[in-house]
Amino acid sequence: MGFTEAVRTVLTQKYATFSGRASRSECWWFQLFYWLVLIGLGILAALAAGSGGQDEPSSLLIAIGVIAGLFALAMLLPQISLTVRRFHDRNISGWWYLALFIANLIPYLNVVAGLAILVTTVLKGTEGPNKFGPDPLRPEVRAEVFA
Repeated sequence: MGFTEAVRTVLTQKYATFSGRASRSECWWFQLFYWLVLIGLGILAALAAGSGGQDEPSSLLIAIGVIAGLFALAMLLPQISLTVRRFHDRNISGWWYLALFIANLIPYLNVVAGLAILVTTVLKGTEGPNKFGPDPLRPEVRAEVFA
């Protein structure tokens, strides 16, 4: 799955889909898109702040801040659903993501929880179908129990 296909899949087909599985490429291409947009908006905000020369923020800077906030808010649900589907690809319940997300709010434990989320999203998914659905890389492969 390429960059545009991953972004299109997450935003149009699976915006709030918590069932099924997501491949590593789908997850990380979408993460790249998300961070590129936020970094681009940050650069625009820095340019708008630097060109003003006033003590008060300009209306352009406020507008860019509002756009960045709305973008981050609009991407919250796809980010969560994508991570849950990535956990499903590793044959791990999405409820573990909720537990790790809550653990991220606890000082010192947040480092371990963040690393656990990162490692889970980086590792290769289970081959073939699992209890959460068919393999996103090879959906035609079936599980033969007594083969």
